[in-house]
Amino acid sequence: MSHVGVPRGEASRCRPQRVRRSLALLASGVLALSVLAGCTSGDDGTAAVTAAQDIAPAGRDRIADGGTVRWATDTTPATLNVFQADADAATSRIAGAVLPSLFTLDRKGRPQRNGDYLESAEVVEREPKQVVLYKLNQQAVWSDGREIGARDFLAQWRALSGKDTAYWTARNAGYERIEKIERGGQDLEVKVTFSKPYADWRSLFTPLYPMDVMGSPDSFNDGARDRLKPTAGPFKLKKLDRGEGEATLVRDPRWWGQTAKLDTLVFRSVPRGERAYALAAGDLDVAEIGRSTADRAALAARGAGKDKRKRKEKDKELNHGPGNAITPASALRSWAVAHGSSEKEAEAEQKARKKARKAMRRYAAEQAVLRGFVIRKSLEPAYTQLALNGTSGPLTDDRVRRAVARALDRQELAESVLKPLGLPAQPLGSHLALAGQEAYADSSGALGTQDTQAAQALLADAGWTRGGAERLPDGTKAGSKADKKKADKKRTDKKSDKEKAGKEKEKRAKNDSKPGEGSYGSESGTHILAPAPAAALQGRVLMRQAVAMDGSKMDGSKEKGGVPGAYAPRGTPAPAPAAAKGPLGKDGEPLALRFVLPSGPGSESLRTVGEKISRMLENIGVRTEIVKVPDDSYFRDHIASGDYDLALYSWPATAYPATDARPIFAKPEPAADGSLIVEQNYTRVGTDHIDQLFDQAMAELDQKEARDLMRRTDARIWAAAGSIPLFQRPELVATRPDLANVGAFGFAAPRYQDIGFKKTDGSKSKKR
Repeated sequence: MSHVGVPRGEASRCRPQRVRRSLALLASGVLALSVLAGCTSGDDGTAAVTAAQDIAPAGRDRIADGGTVRWATDTTPATLNVFQADADAATSRIAGAVLPSLFTLDRKGRPQRNGDYLESAEVVEREPKQVVLYKLNQQAVWSDGREIGARDFLAQWRALSGKDTAYWTARNAGYERIEKIERGGQDLEVKVTFSKPYADWRSLFTPLYPMDVMGSPDSFNDGARDRLKPTAGPFKLKKLDRGEGEATLVRDPRWWGQTAKLDTLVFRSVPRGERAYALAAGDLDVAEIGRSTADRAALAARGAGKDKRKRKEKDKELNHGPGNAITPASALRSWAVAHGSSEKEAEAEQKARKKARKAMRRYAAEQAVLRGFVIRKSLEPAYTQLALNGTSGPLTDDRVRRAVARALDRQELAESVLKPLGLPAQPLGSHLALAGQEAYADSSGALGTQDTQAAQALLADAGWTRGGAERLPDGTKAGSKADKKKADKKRTDKKSDKEKAGKEKEKRAKNDSKPGEGSYGSESGTHILAPAPAAALQGRVLMRQAVAMDGSKMDGSKEKGGVPGAYAPRGTPAPAPAAAKGPLGKDGEPLALRFVLPSGPGSESLRTVGEKISRMLENIGVRTEIVKVPDDSYFRDHIASGDYDLALYSWPATAYPATDARPIFAKPEPAADGSLIVEQNYTRVGTDHIDQLFDQAMAELDQKEARDLMRRTDARIWAAAGSIPLFQRPELVATRPDLANVGAFGFAAPRYQDIGFKKTDGSKSKKR
């Protein structure tokens, strides 16, 4: 599931904003299969492991003509205008298939000229002002027959420049730097002059809308919300049906490029939690999925090589799914209740048994269909981060933020998500580029690696100490003379109680005469006593269960050679006293952070990561209160509004970090009403120096110098410790096995005209 940026209301529509092109994504499920991995390196030799694209590539000569593909999206777009505040990923997906994209990204996230629309595009002047000359493809026309030209560029610039507040735009980054647009020496040439140097000029005019959309505020604000006419792509929009949750695209006969292989492309809105059922029901051909659905498909595929009779028998004996929790004892009890003397209980149990059988049959049927799908996977061009709210409680102190960051074992977190999937499992070292991009460099050294002692030293320097959170029953803060006297008395009384308890224990032991009998220990938490070897076995089982649930020993270290404590071998050191491992505090207040996580069925992986982080922070004495909130309010009501201390969410990658990442890390500015203007910096952590480096990079036309500025910027962002990149998100897509050129695209933009069904024995694949 993904969450997009929050609309800023009518007031925000009336002022220019520098907003990131791709808005926030909530980290969603992950999955499990293998992928080829490669290594790339930046200019400084920094190694970066990435994953290959997984789209079942095939030449166009091997693709049949015709057919329909149903492709799952999270939503039916509220608007078809990607420059409006409520545009989302579905809007961008449709725009990519029906509108001009002058530059698209390749597999390494680099912008490449799109030959279908441009013969060339280059900076022809740098002094006194930057001038870019676009030479358009001579065949490029809108679906109504009009040539694509300077009038379309001019209309889009005027709409997005920010000078006319009647346009309700949420995106104008870069357009405000244009001084003028004019026709070049020929009809198909467009000359763009900038008032300020702009390094990311390739990001502009993608997508390019016709002047019919951009030419007036009315057509921009309302006209392009429900329809797009004309268009200029391999497909055109036939129908947008929000009631059915579908956008239907058909092959455009006026398209001058390579003809689209498919007749029809349908983008269908299906919630992620329902996609397994939709795939099994035959309602989808392509769907991005979560970890649980991918695991189900992988389990189904295990029996794909068996003969039909054996598969049927296997389906009847599934060891996973709704019936997996049924044990012989629970089945016997259920049968007894269903046939018992209580009519009311019997009727209820019979209904429950009937419902359970139906669920198991449905699950088995779905598994039989899911076996026919393949899981394409790669690393998504987006990363998951831990966000630390710099305006919230203890995290306003940068020493506390750095301590939290240095408590994290980012390698362990990356492995927990990516390693089970066979994907490269390395923590991300940059806020501004991902593995595989030329600009990538690991700048995390500006903050430091995982180091528990260093984290504890930072907290101590900030005044957070063991016992600093103690308060007496009368409310007196720890540290006062009265407090110390009462604490001393309490320790003396506790020692006396322990001595009395020890004498009572010895007395009971002498009186015990029956083997197997025992007693519960005192308040110190001693386990149930029982004769060996049964007691030792019982103790080991109980402790292993506790370790399995908690993921660690009681003292926070990994289990090795048994669990110290109860029933430990002779000579095993006792666990550290609770006080030495207790939470930190200052001025009578504990160091506790509110960790907000989404509660939906598609966010299991995110919650697992959150729980691991919580345990890591406990090791340095930081308590976390995990608060689970509904997915639909997670971003809007908590992240964007600043109602959290810690949170996990994702940002998409970009080929233009100087432009797109600046509002994410810009220093918040006070508004006239006293509030903060945070743009998209939801951690509220920023510095003037970071802003200055972004501005320098945005104006640097030398690409090597611009990359160096971005790396210096990233080091400063790491040092500020407002957000901690953890890992690149896995991209998991279920597709029909006979589909080619579609799946986990990674960085690269889809070539919609090449997607289609593979030919079989020289004939066309069956059309849907």
